[in-house]
Amino acid sequence: MSVDGWNTVLVLGGIRSGKSEFAESLVTDAPVVRYVATAPEGDPEDTEWATRLAAHRARRPGSWTTEETTEDPRRLADVLASAEPNETLLVDDLGGWVTVLLDPDHQPADDVATIAELAEAIRACSARVVLVSPEVGLSLVPTTPLGRAFTDALGAANRAVADAADAVVLVVAGQPVWLKPAATEPAATASVPAAPATASAPIRAILADAEPTPEVQLPDVLTHTPPAAPSQESGTPWAAPTMALPMVATGLVIQPGMELPMPDEYAGPQAVDRLATLDVPGAGLGVLDRVVGFAAATQGTSTPAAWGSVRVLLLHGDHAGGASAGTVAGESKRRATQARAGRGALARLAAESGASLQVVDTPASAPMEEQPALTPEQVESALRYGWRLAEQAADAGVQLLVLAACGAGTEAAAAAVLAATAGAEPPAVLGRVITDSGEIDDAAWMIRCAAVRDALHRTRRSPRGAKDILAELGGGDLAVATGVLLGATARRVPVLLDGPVGVAAGMVSRDLAGQARHWCLLADHGGHPAVRLAADVLGLTPLLDLRLDLGEGANALVALPLLRSVLALSAALPAHPSLGDGDETDPAAESTDPGYADADLAEPDYAEPEPAGPGPASTGADEQPTSGWRAG
Repeated sequence: MSVDGWNTVLVLGGIRSGKSEFAESLVTDAPVVRYVATAPEGDPEDTEWATRLAAHRARRPGSWTTEETTEDPRRLADVLASAEPNETLLVDDLGGWVTVLLDPDHQPADDVATIAELAEAIRACSARVVLVSPEVGLSLVPTTPLGRAFTDALGAANRAVADAADAVVLVVAGQPVWLKPAATEPAATASVPAAPATASAPIRAILADAEPTPEVQLPDVLTHTPPAAPSQESGTPWAAPTMALPMVATGLVIQPGMELPMPDEYAGPQAVDRLATLDVPGAGLGVLDRVVGFAAATQGTSTPAAWGSVRVLLLHGDHAGGASAGTVAGESKRRATQARAGRGALARLAAESGASLQVVDTPASAPMEEQPALTPEQVESALRYGWRLAEQAADAGVQLLVLAACGAGTEAAAAAVLAATAGAEPPAVLGRVITDSGEIDDAAWMIRCAAVRDALHRTRRSPRGAKDILAELGGGDLAVATGVLLGATARRVPVLLDGPVGVAAGMVSRDLAGQARHWCLLADHGGHPAVRLAADVLGLTPLLDLRLDLGEGANALVALPLLRSVLALSAALPAHPSLGDGDETDPAAESTDPGYADADLAEPDYAEPEPAGPGPASTGADEQPTSGWRAG
């Protein structure tokens, strides 16, 4: 279950509030889920009730098991008492349980004693339990004795279970409000109205977890100060929060199927169309028009500005075992220390680009061929940590994130993730191992291939969910990188990818939020086979083919000045005078050519030349540019 540190959670809510969907989202990533159904089948003639039950059954994954307790209300306590520690139970709901409890067929029944037994069973339960219950205390007092008996018994049950549970959440109109433990601080970020929630699309990104583990304490290493972000006089700010997230005493829960924002679908094509009207002497920007379209879509305007404030996130984390074969011990730590001190290729390129550089230590990963790289708790913490890194950057006015990584074994971990998510063969996506002396180490490459092969064999029957892949194969740096992509997407901050870790994180993020890949830009594949494959699957076309190998992140910084220049040029150039929107003329031409003005304003003659004889006439078409852009 995704609520770390909590063994039992009570989810309250009114009718059609989304409480059941929210409870189901809490156990989505649990390996073993037992669904405990308490509601009776009801009258066969009641088709509306049958439809409700069918909708509940349809939402349950096929891997869940279902258990009925409708025959005996006391059986629910027995189910909880017999649950194993590795199980997760979802009890839906206590309203149906109270209905059975008060049914005359089960009388005489001591409802007070039965409720007390249930509360004690919840306290003693070794499994993780999520219980759903209607909140009827806010409604009018029923006018019938049976209605009053039901509300009284359910109110007593809710109070007893809430007292026994570790956490209580009230779902109102699809929005979770955590009642226990209570929030200690208000939300620090301003919120905007969230999109309307529906029963079929509940809010899946909520705040509900503990502080980060000591392994991933947030460093504050900025070797360069980024320039101030330009003011946004109109439109949506680049990094405005996109959803209202309730703040509680714990952290963020990241669930599969989160509904994060998409770039503006109209601004990108409009910006590319606008390029054809600019006063350029040649055929245009070529393939770099995609940069303009990407920036326009992510900024929400057809005239995007060049990215002013850029932050590089350097993720440092090593992978033990065969994944790190061929690397020098301590080399990645030396690179990270070098970057912290403002030295090395990455730091110097960041300084040249005016970008800030933040070095992030991620959890070390265990040998994936022998055991999971991370525990589920570490994966949750790393994902939240990466999300917070992106939020901090957005709050600081950062307009573009560059994802970089340095660590032993990162390429093998990325290859394992690609094999698990895209069906790739490890030897096909593992790059050659180059030693410090520039030699190719084939023996180390074979050890890495064997490590990935053994890890895939070990996990052949394991689930292939996003968090499962990060725990079994990905490791700390990939989990943090995935969190960065998700957090950047939520705050509308584009990410410039470079290298295997970034694209592998993009592959994993698809199952958590498919919108994340639309906020990513790939400058260069660097000749790396894993980057080529992942880019193809994600639909990311590399802008350049420089085949640089300066280290992950450094290649993107080499391309950054070019990308900025393209954006600055597209924003500054006026429209061509022939389109009737320009009055710029050359004073020198006017003084030396009296007919210049008339010639400039005259309609061009596009008539085809008359052929001199039989056969086609030559119009000189072969000498014209082949690009679709207007040629000056």
